Amino acid sequence: MNGLDNSEISVGDTLIVTNEEHRFLALDQLRELKNISAEFLLEPSGKNTAPALTLAAFQATCDGSDPILVVTPADQTIQNIPAFNGSLQASVRVAQAGGIVVLGIRPTKPETGYGYIKRSSKQEKLGEYRVIEFTEKPDAKTVQEYLNSGQFAWNSGMFVLQASTWLKAIKQFREDIYCACLTAWQSKSEDRLGDIVFIRPDKKAFEQIPAESIDYAVIEKCPKASFPINMVELDADWSDLGAWDAVWHVQAGQADEDGNVNIGDVLHTQSKNNLVHATSRLVGTVGIENLVIVETPDAVLVASRDRSQEVKQIIIQLEKKEREEKNLHRKVNRPWGWYDSLDEGDRFKVKRIQVKPGASLSLQLHHHRAEHWIVVKGIAEVTNGDKVIRLKENESTYIQQGEKHRLSNPGTEPLEIIEVQSGSYLGEDDIVRFDDLYNRD
Repeated sequence: MNGLDNSEISVGDTLIVTNEEHRFLALDQLRELKNISAEFLLEPSGKNTAPALTLAAFQATCDGSDPILVVTPADQTIQNIPAFNGSLQASVRVAQAGGIVVLGIRPTKPETGYGYIKRSSKQEKLGEYRVIEFTEKPDAKTVQEYLNSGQFAWNSGMFVLQASTWLKAIKQFREDIYCACLTAWQSKSEDRLGDIVFIRPDKKAFEQIPAESIDYAVIEKCPKASFPINMVELDADWSDLGAWDAVWHVQAGQADEDGNVNIGDVLHTQSKNNLVHATSRLVGTVGIENLVIVETPDAVLVASRDRSQEVKQIIIQLEKKEREEKNLHRKVNRPWGWYDSLDEGDRFKVKRIQVKPGASLSLQLHHHRAEHWIVVKGIAEVTNGDKVIRLKENESTYIQQGEKHRLSNPGTEPLEIIEVQSGSYLGEDDIVRFDDLYNRD
């Protein structure tokens, strides 16, 4: 981060750290931003935030520079952008002087779901406060004492620091994470997709990295170890969207006359103060209050608004029961577009597939299934064995089991087909790829 002025933050080179499986979804989102290029550092599996930041810091300093890093959770909203820019600029100035900077939110209510920062009573020379200690989600009585003292702030989870500062801190507090990340990063490989660079840490070495969060690995240890850590206050209409109840509060200005926040196709009768998020069908309510209802093609969540943070207990149950819903979705993004699994039964599966203009699936075959393709929108170029044909709307073809085939979109508009699979096994791992534009195995 560089080139600060009085109104905006200028961002230098962009590095995106994400999971290997999410790379093309992240790439699609990046392209929506227009005129922003980035490198992608791809993690083979999730190891929490401390290893992710460590790998990012190694990559950011590999050319001899030492940029300022801004670390921020994705599940937050900030309404006052000028105020945010002001706090961020102040944080950059403090970070350049050394140490870690955390953005602290002035509490507006006795919230027990947030972490708290105890700060010094007086500001330092650059306007920051010295951090005395961190407390994670205290009880209601303790929170009220914090608010009465006027010396506590909510921990936003946003940090500003130089890359070298993080590497120094992680090496001091968790040398095992530092060394394991360094080994994985030094053995990295790189490949390209057009102008996009994918950086892959060594998979075998990566699996040896301990999983830990930034807070537990470093941040909470800094005050007791006298590692320089300061707080800059952020007053920018901030809200944590880590729970659905917070989404209701943020959207409350758009609620109906009964306090219901509605997203999608929703109808209410005698219902008040609910959040209903309908993704794929009509949701109707009768005589309910203070609930969260989230409807998706995969599953439906119904929860009390004041207990919406407890949705993680459902995730734990899914893991214990080894349910696929935790990881698999009906609609799946791919580098060439997406597919949506519409129906499935004994020996058949039906998908809706969309292929981006100019994109192509891999040249592949399946050992256990045949496929019927029906074009419903756009133009399809189909490789079927040694033949290449073009199909337009309302035309179809048949891919025999064991035949090499490929689907491409030669047009300028999205291509959509309905695919009917039939066979003894219909899993996604029954794919043998011979040629792939996206360097997949």
